[in-house]
Amino acid sequence: MSDRSTPYNSKDENKSSEYKQGSLFNEGIQRSSRLYDSDASYEMGSKSLQMWKQAIAKYQSSITTMIPAVQTSLFDLPSTHCDPHAINPFALPIQPAEFYRLPSRGSDDACIYFVIDLTKELQAPVLLYIGETCRSHKRWKGIHDCKRYLLNYRDLHNTHNLQTQVVMSFWWDAPSSSRPRQQLERSLIEKWRSPFNKENWSFWGTPFVN
Repeated sequence: MSDRSTPYNSKDENKSSEYKQGSLFNEGIQRSSRLYDSDASYEMGSKSLQMWKQAIAKYQSSITTMIPAVQTSLFDLPSTHCDPHAINPFALPIQPAEFYRLPSRGSDDACIYFVIDLTKELQAPVLLYIGETCRSHKRWKGIHDCKRYLLNYRDLHNTHNLQTQVVMSFWWDAPSSSRPRQQLERSLIEKWRSPFNKENWSFWGTPFVN
């Protein structure tokens, strides 16, 4: 599927340097995103945060409508192949974001995982991050950049008295071999433009990276 939509920050003449150095408390990011509130000098304001999420949700909702409603043919595919255009992260069973604290399911199967905010103030959820692993239960027990982004994300929502409901979903039919699984991950990241993945910082900025 070809996507030629204009990047969200395409008019920003300084974006290349600011995206690499963005921080939750970096005034430059608020200017580069053109979503900052005039009364908030160093922190993304409530209005800016909601506009940021709405823009991502709108884009991802347009992708969702293009996914075939019937996906049964996927189960006939070889175990080494998955069609990224037939995977809907929002239709998969959800788990709490702290799923790794629950008792282990007994195996660590290879998977593609999705971090989603089922936010209530929007009409659609927001897919924040996409990752891959061959050790699903252990991957998030250690240090992970996305966990830091989520902490900043939740803290800012709390500051503005906005609710979040961060969950995870898993695609268990991912290839067991690393290279094809990573290729599938890259395809999904490019397709959904998940904002916490560095590949998409040029579209959404880096308000939660520090």
